[in-house]
Amino acid sequence: MPRTRVHNLNISLDGYAAGEHVTLDAPIGGAERLFAGFDGRFIHGMDAVDAPVTLDRALTTLWGQGIGAEIMGRRKFGPQVGEWSDDGWRGWWGDETPFRTPVFVMTHHPRPPIDLPDGTSFRFVEGSPHEVLALAREAAGGRDVRLGGGPSTVRQFLEADLVDFMHLVVVPVTLGRGVSLWEGVSGVEDRFTVESIASSSGLTHQFWNRNGRG
Repeated sequence: MPRTRVHNLNISLDGYAAGEHVTLDAPIGGAERLFAGFDGRFIHGMDAVDAPVTLDRALTTLWGQGIGAEIMGRRKFGPQVGEWSDDGWRGWWGDETPFRTPVFVMTHHPRPPIDLPDGTSFRFVEGSPHEVLALAREAAGGRDVRLGGGPSTVRQFLEADLVDFMHLVVVPVTLGRGVSLWEGVSGVEDRFTVESIASSSGLTHQFWNRNGRG
């Protein structure tokens, strides 16, 4: 059975996983400290980078394994709000994205799809978590679907009980404000078996596996 997975979601000690005000000049919106030590070069495997193998880097490589499609919220795609403007925006990544799969961007405002040479396609869709997940599963062709964030989008899928696995990376900082992963989902841990391991970098990796699903 294909799973719905979350990977490499960095979260502060006080539960925030993104900043409040995303702009073109501040794409992380005040939560930069969450990503100070993140080495995204390893998301496509150890053989892609000539660097020492560490626990943090090894766990980062799980991001793309077995993934056939991604779902993300609109703010992960860009800082715009409201109707889409005709400004040629194609995402933070330009024409070289990390995804290389179909990506479904959840939005209330329609926009034509974007197809990129690297195999990534962006589809802008409106619907409930159940409806969007059904589209992503069809596009994934039997592989898993990754919830790419941000935290508000992951929280919607948690509330709908559609998340099978989460890899959370607890960063030893407090932000005091931002977008919380946990707001309104009290007791969600009862649905999961949670394991954790700390690395020498100070990060704590948590693995949340949904009870009764494999």
